[in-house]
Amino acid sequence: MKQFDASLLHAKLKEYFGFSSFKGNQEAVIRNVLERKDTFVLMPTGGGKSLCYQLHALLMEGVAIVISPLIALMKNQVDSMRTFSAESGVAHFLNSSLNKTAVQQVRADVLAGKTKLLYFAPESLTKEDNVAFLRKIKISFYAIDEAHFISEWGHDFRPEYRRIRPIINEIGSAPLIALTATATPKVQLDIQKNLGMSDAAVFKSSFNRPNLYYEIRPKHDVDREIIRFIKQNEGKSGIIYCLSRKKVEELTELLIANGIKARAYHAGMDAATRAGNQDDFLMERVDVIVATIAFGMGIDKPDVRFVVHYSICDSLESYYQEAGRAGRDGQRAYALLLAASDDNARAEQRLKREFPPLDQIKDIYELVCSYLQVGIGDGAGTACLFNLHDFCTRQHLWSGTVVGALRLLQQNGYLTLTDAQENPARIMFAVHRDDLYKLRVERSDLDHFIRTLLRLYNGIFTEFRPIDEAEIATWSGYTADKVKELLKRLWQLRVIRYVPSNRSPILYFNQERLPRADLYIAPETYQRRQELLRERFSHMTAYAANDTECRSAVLERYFGSEETTACGICDLCLARRRAAKQDDGLPARILEQLAAGPAKARTLADAVAAPPERVAEAVRRLLDEGKIAADEAGNLRIIA
Repeated sequence: MKQFDASLLHAKLKEYFGFSSFKGNQEAVIRNVLERKDTFVLMPTGGGKSLCYQLHALLMEGVAIVISPLIALMKNQVDSMRTFSAESGVAHFLNSSLNKTAVQQVRADVLAGKTKLLYFAPESLTKEDNVAFLRKIKISFYAIDEAHFISEWGHDFRPEYRRIRPIINEIGSAPLIALTATATPKVQLDIQKNLGMSDAAVFKSSFNRPNLYYEIRPKHDVDREIIRFIKQNEGKSGIIYCLSRKKVEELTELLIANGIKARAYHAGMDAATRAGNQDDFLMERVDVIVATIAFGMGIDKPDVRFVVHYSICDSLESYYQEAGRAGRDGQRAYALLLAASDDNARAEQRLKREFPPLDQIKDIYELVCSYLQVGIGDGAGTACLFNLHDFCTRQHLWSGTVVGALRLLQQNGYLTLTDAQENPARIMFAVHRDDLYKLRVERSDLDHFIRTLLRLYNGIFTEFRPIDEAEIATWSGYTADKVKELLKRLWQLRVIRYVPSNRSPILYFNQERLPRADLYIAPETYQRRQELLRERFSHMTAYAANDTECRSAVLERYFGSEETTACGICDLCLARRRAAKQDDGLPARILEQLAAGPAKARTLADAVAAPPERVAEAVRRLLDEGKIAADEAGNLRIIA
């Protein structure tokens, strides 16, 4: 294999990506893969994970196979890679959103040696035709992005990730690089075990973000608080995360009414509006985007100056990843979390909604199958568009409950629900060939168009086929608008069944629809997932309630850092520095009280006759200095 010295790697980095130097562990990771060694990368959001498989993919012989769970992220990365290369086919993805012609073009580019990165979703990688195709080509390495999805202990476990290793063995061996931004030590070990890479070189970057100011504020007149905060950061780019689409819409309207340039973003919007709002934010025509967690993955905007969480997250993994979208350029940025006194109760309520009873999961399975017109004994291997909003509206169900039920069904191997994606229009003839011929004779105005459809798409009488209106326009000589008009006319005549292009998740049936009595959700799996989610909620609420230890240090320790230091810039560290300037011997008086035995902070406040907030500041300092320790019950004691 060709050797790359430091100067050549830096030259290629500059040539392809415009960077003068690597960040953190990037160069060491790239060198390890170039040496054809398995590699495990734990790198926080903003650390430059994607470069850890993009640069050497361009340098190595063959095609790098990148496995990613998010179709939107694949598209963003493919578009981004094409801007770095004169070859438009340098990067491609293969998934269910592509029609037959597009798939053929991708495969032709790969076989011609034009493509260096080929992206797959896990469920697409396992298809027989894709496996057969990949056996024909030289693979430089496999990259598994968001690798925490493989671990049942992870915050977003997806069983289809467990099939990656067997499929790789079937396709052919090559070096493996697994990457994740958020994984606890337990999850890290599970990832390596399930990918068969226990001997991999491990590269862990620090979870300390020295430019990120973490702050938690209690919710008091929250809307006014947010408006004041944004106006204090006027003209700066920021993201506000809300848990519901309704709150996204309400808050966006409030900000606009108060003279703030803001846009909304959530999965319930039509594709054009959502894309337009995202572009407005990226091009700085607006300052603030108010969004659900659907926003942010793969968005390349390094100068986001603040991220606000309107409500508490369901896990520290989600919080850290979302907050980490601020300050990716290394400049000072803010992560503000608004906490409420009833967060624990709300978290428990959400937990119950997301883990419906086992009987209700079976009910939802039956309703979904009926909604998609999948009969008992049918559906194995079928991919169906699934309009979650429409389904929930028709069945009068809360979307969180439905998603929770589908996630549990997915974890038990029955089906796979993808993230929302842009789906091409699809058609299927609803008449027999003889009847279609009669129509062509009777309606000469439709004959040429129908013949074009028959020439372009095989199997169109037996199943829905994805179509490309632009391709039909090219072959028919009509405009794209005329093509859409003719498709609607054929639909109105009941000649075809027509599903216009749309944005929806896709639901894959991993096996045939089972009778209700045969549907089995393992109680131990159900209980384990519930306990894991409750545990993650508890870590999140404990983080929000913490008023003694540096915010950054808490996060570092959660993700496995053995040695942590106070960041010096979070709200608690700054409060401690202010208190130090006003030191009137309070720490010494606290130590004197604790010499008599353990005590809680409130008891100490009475004993030393000082305001509780002053005592809390002094206690934080003593904890950070290692002079005292706190047990799980909150009792403070002197460290001998």
